[in-house]
Amino acid sequence: MNIDYSQETPLIAGRLDLAQIEELIAQPMDTKPDRKYYIALSISVTALLIGAVSLGLTFYYGIGLWGNNQPVGWAFEIVNFVFWVGIGHAGTLISAILFLLRQKWRTGIARFAEAMTIFAVMCAGIFPAIHTGRPWMDGYLLPYPNQHGLWVNFTSPLLWDVFAVTTYFTVSLVFWYVGLIPDFGSMRDRTTSKIKKTIYSIFSLGWRHSNRHWSHYEKAYMLLAGFATPLVLSVHTIVSFDFAVSIIPGWHTTIFPPYFVAGAIFSGFAMVVTVLIFVRKIFDLQNIITIDHLEKMNKVILSTGMMVGYAYSMEFFIAWYSGVQAESFLFLSRAFGPYAWAYWIMVSCNVLIPQLFWFRKIRRSIPLMLIIVIFVNVGMWFERFVITVTSLNRDFLPSSWAYFTPTMYDIGLLIGSFGFFFTLVILFTKSLPVVSISEVKAVADGAQPTHHGGAYHE
Repeated sequence: MNIDYSQETPLIAGRLDLAQIEELIAQPMDTKPDRKYYIALSISVTALLIGAVSLGLTFYYGIGLWGNNQPVGWAFEIVNFVFWVGIGHAGTLISAILFLLRQKWRTGIARFAEAMTIFAVMCAGIFPAIHTGRPWMDGYLLPYPNQHGLWVNFTSPLLWDVFAVTTYFTVSLVFWYVGLIPDFGSMRDRTTSKIKKTIYSIFSLGWRHSNRHWSHYEKAYMLLAGFATPLVLSVHTIVSFDFAVSIIPGWHTTIFPPYFVAGAIFSGFAMVVTVLIFVRKIFDLQNIITIDHLEKMNKVILSTGMMVGYAYSMEFFIAWYSGVQAESFLFLSRAFGPYAWAYWIMVSCNVLIPQLFWFRKIRRSIPLMLIIVIFVNVGMWFERFVITVTSLNRDFLPSSWAYFTPTMYDIGLLIGSFGFFFTLVILFTKSLPVVSISEVKAVADGAQPTHHGGAYHE
């Protein structure tokens, strides 16, 4: 297999034997946390506590603490929901679609991206639950017979969200866990701690690295990958229906499904690159997560960024071509109205700045790519803000126009969601293999994986 991993780290191409690879990947779990780890964890936990305080006050006083008004009934919390669902798309794309397309470079980043998917969907699920104002009644979103004779509204896209996101989370969790089973077996065999050995034995489900086990495992992984692949397209398509099926100018458009999917992959890859840069530095995984992995992801960011830029231009064209005055006015208001600052932040971060990735030196420069992907994450959050808020603050009746201003509680919940996400990521990197041991072994040994990369043939 001719895979040039990196000029920076040629070790993975043959200078590390299989035992050394396993030792390198397992090192974060076997060693005591260092100063860098505790600094990162303290920052994320602080952000999490800020969100927890904001959430507690919201529960006590109600959502009147937020800046929502009439007509802007959807604001930060729905923006955050769409943003985090989008972040979760990169994991399934890397794990499922690139796996089915036999892209071997995914092996170093797939496990981490899968975990980020699960954590991002967990963050996303918080916001619709609290946005109802009565989260203790969210159980009625599920269609089950009850003594009140209540039934869900199957024609509402908000209900479609419930089914889409829960299905996506369930499949992603099972997909992630199945991929971990061989590594649980490896960790069980190498650990000397009785407690760890018992835990790994339970989660490895009796894995013995036998040919029969690999055969069943690869079939199951292939089926799950095929099942998860349509979810990448369907989940954010259904999220876009929250807006597209309405009659509000700026939302009532058929371009939203592919536009939202491209934006989700764009932001998801940017977040994966952002976190991987820190993880590979904190845990010294430069030999496993190489600069070539990051460069290939930057190419995906560049291509999806151009798709998003095309969607921006098409929105203006469709608004003009439709001849609907309300649509034309809305898009002019986005670009030159009271929220013009947010619109141009969005365009600059999502369309202009990623064009720097056309240059190879920038694609392979850690400091520069970190700056660019952070800008992309900022821009994609503002994209959701622009779509949600600017379509509501000026609707059909000028008498009902109002300017939305977030409160400290809105901002606190946003900070808390990032704290929750990064805390889970940091704990994951210390407790489980962030890279698939079996897949990297197969690639480093020059083998041809039959399916997932575990049982392979010379």
